[in-house]
Amino acid sequence: MSDLEILCERKPSPAKLEVLGVEQWPVWKKEPSTFPWTYDQTETCYIVRGKFTVTPEGGEPQQFGRGDLITFPAGLSCTWEITQAVEKHYDFQ
Repeated sequence: MSDLEILCERKPSPAKLEVLGVEQWPVWKKEPSTFPWTYDQTETCYIVRGKFTVTPEGGEPQQFGRGDLITFPAGLSCTWEITQAVEKHYDFQ
């Protein structure tokens, strides 16, 4: 299961975000809702606004929000529960 770990960096520096080119990544928005999701590619995303919980299949819930830089590994199956409308920049590797 360790290879399917969700990585999160809280409040990365503006310089790091600039190097990654986050501002050029596409934007995804979603209203409060709950849905299952499986990542077929590794996704890195930066949360612009909102709050949500991601619960990996067979794992512990993890909470995320504004200012988080998150990497979801390919092959991860999870459930998203959005409690405050989310806006994020995302990039697939």
